[in-house]
This record gives sequence, structure tokens and C-alpha cells, in this order.
Amino acid sequence: MAGPTTARRGGAKSKKSVRPGSGGRTGPSRPAGKPAGKKPPGRGSRRPGLRSGLPRGRRLILWAVAAVLAGGAAGWALYGSTWLRATRVEVSGTRVLTPDEVRAAADVKLGGPLVSVDTDAIGERLRAALPRIESVHVERSWPHAVGLKVVERQPKAIVQDTSDSAKRGKFIEIDGAGVRFATVDQAPWGVPRLTVEPSATAEASLSRFGPERLEREGVRVAEALPADVRADTLAIRVRSYDSITLELTGDRTVVWGSGERGEAKARALTALLKAARGADHFDVSAPSAPAASGS
Repeated sequence: MAGPTTARRGGAKSKKSVRPGSGGRTGPSRPAGKPAGKKPPGRGSRRPGLRSGLPRGRRLILWAVAAVLAGGAAGWALYGSTWLRATRVEVSGTRVLTPDEVRAAADVKLGGPLVSVDTDAIGERLRAALPRIESVHVERSWPHAVGLKVVERQPKAIVQDTSDSAKRGKFIEIDGAGVRFATVDQAPWGVPRLTVEPSATAEASLSRFGPERLEREGVRVAEALPADVRADTLAIRVRSYDSITLELTGDRTVVWGSGERGEAKARALTALLKAARGADHFDVSAPSAPAASGS
């Protein structure tokens, strides 16, 4: 029987031939239009009409409503409820003044909302009614208290009160800034007595500076003294702007000069008191060349 014709053999070979670019694979080709693999989910995979959450406009409205409700609740808690009411006044820092004196001068209205307490007005009332108060810090101490932290003025010198006959024998306390802040029956211990006694030759100084300025210069000297030296100082006498002397315990005297260069003069006096313990006269008017004399 004769074999296949040449045309048939050629046709069979053509069916088995490899297409260029197929990588040598001879399997059946992939049907057209079929995806190579499963497409990962993404924004484009959601079906139209499906949304997560509420629209942006509705969310904003809900947030606004929540904020209004929260603000209303906070306002009611601060002003309308009985939880945050001012029911007491706490005082600290007093030394000469009593807490009751401070409370009376503060005049804090109790029972109202703590948030409505006017702290600035309380501070102004205290400083006006009690000059002994140098500063005061008023704060709301939640949930029920008003706190008053007081700093009192400290006397650096005293002067005899000669304003009227009824006050003779009383003393006026003066702080380091020259403020007269209190009148007392007895001179406090360790505070020097200040006197302004213009000499006949100091009329020009008195007319130029005036008694109040000379008094401030005397206080300036008292402020410059170390605490232990001030405690031993019985009197500070001001005769003119540049003629100020101190009287110490043990009949000792100190020529201070003017109120200028107080720190340097205080250091010189402290050194002299230690080096010349038997002396009774000291001169620090020129602090770079201090001197001591006497037995």
C-alpha cells in the first residue's frame, strides 16, 4: 500500500511547528479574553452604590451637635451645678497678719460658682485694705476653695510716729522699698530706728532732696546691711545726703557716708567688725579704704 503523499506529510508537519515567541511551548493556546489571574481587590472592585459610613456632610453635622452638647454640659457643670461652688477661703503665708484678717479683707462671696470668682478684684482689695501685704496670689483651688498666698512686707527700719499726740510712742514700719506700711505700739526687735536730723550746714541738701528723699536714703542703708549687723544697729541718723551714721550696740558708731555703694560698704564693715573687735569707731564712707579706731 502506498504511503502518504507529500502534501499530507507537509500538512502534518505544519500543524506541529512552533510559533515564534511561544518559548517552545506546544500546548493549547489560552482562550482569548480570559484574565491571566484573579484581580486584587481595590477601590475599583466595589460595586457602584455601596459606601462605607455616612456622607461627609452628615458627619460634620453630628460632630457639631456633639460639640454643642459637650459645651452645654461643661457650662452647666461650671455655672449651674453645685459641684463646683466656692465654699471656703484658704490663707497661707501670714506672719503678723492672721488668716481671719485676710479673709475679712478679701471679702470673697461664697456659695456662687467657683469659676466666676474675680481673682484680680480680690487681690486689689487685699492690697488696699492691708498695706502690710506686699504681694498676694489668688487662685481657684478646685473644686470648692479660693486660695490666698500672702507675702508680707518686712520692716527694715522704723520711725517715730509724730503725726498727732495720740500716736506718740508708736512706731511706723518701713520696708526696703521705703514704703510705710504699718503702725505698731512697740518697736520690733532687730529693726533700727531711723531719724532724719538735718544739720545747720545741710540746709542745701535738705532743700534739694527733701525729708522724704533723705528718709529713703536711710532705708537704703538699712537694706544694704547684713542681717546680723542690722540686728546690732540701734539707730540710723541721716544729717544730709552724704552724711549718714549708724549707732551699734556697745557704744559703737559707723560713718557710712551716702547711701551709694551700699554692698561694698557692708562688706567693708563686716570685715572691720571681725578684724578690729575692740574698736568702737568705724569709717566705711570710702569702702576701698575703711578704717577703725578706738579702744
